[in-house]
Amino acid sequence: MLKPEILDPQGQAVQRALPRLGFDGIADVRQGKRFELEVEGPVDDAALARIHEMAETFLANTVIEDFTVKVES
Repeated sequence: MLKPEILDPQGQAVQRALPRLGFDGIADVRQGKRFELEVEGPVDDAALARIHEMAETFLANTVIEDFTVKVES
């Protein structure tokens, strides 16, 4: 997700469009991106650390984006 202090024109465009489409009551919209990774082998602490490093150095632009790593089974 974009950091809160970063301007989000796509999110603002969606927010402006929602009432025109009949969707009221949304105070703010922020857009972002999501990666789903399928890991070979167990998702242990070492695998999570490697994925976190991957996100920080390659998947996310940490100048303007925050990221989280979640494990779903």
